Amino acid sequence: MNSYGQKRAYVFQFANTTVKYLLILFYEGLEMVTEEEVLEEMKQVSDPEIGMDVVNLGLVYEVKIDNDRVYIKMTMTAPTCPVTPWILSEAQRVVENLEGVEAADVELVWEPPWNPELMSDEAKEALNMM
Repeated sequence: MNSYGQKRAYVFQFANTTVKYLLILFYEGLEMVTEEEVLEEMKQVSDPEIGMDVVNLGLVYEVKIDNDRVYIKMTMTAPTCPVTPWILSEAQRVVENLEGVEAADVELVWEPPWNPELMSDEAKEALNMM
């Protein structure tokens, strides 16, 4: 686990009244999560029909990080994949559990179409495709 700074919230008071809508968050020493950390965490999400994680299957096309938000573009092995909703929600869940991530947006894309060439050598070897 990384050593991130602590989030600290400060509420400013004016004339002894707390202005509820004025809440400013300061991130002291907070480091952004890296693409490598996101991809490593996403290896926890496997396609249950294939028995291989989404990263090594080549289903993750793009990871963008904007402060504490992570944007992910990923696909499925087939448009008819019955576990698509589960895989997408698991991907979002594991990334949002990373320290330093406030929210993860996972977008399902179909272009370019997935093909076995996108798989890592590790996945190809595990699935006897080499």
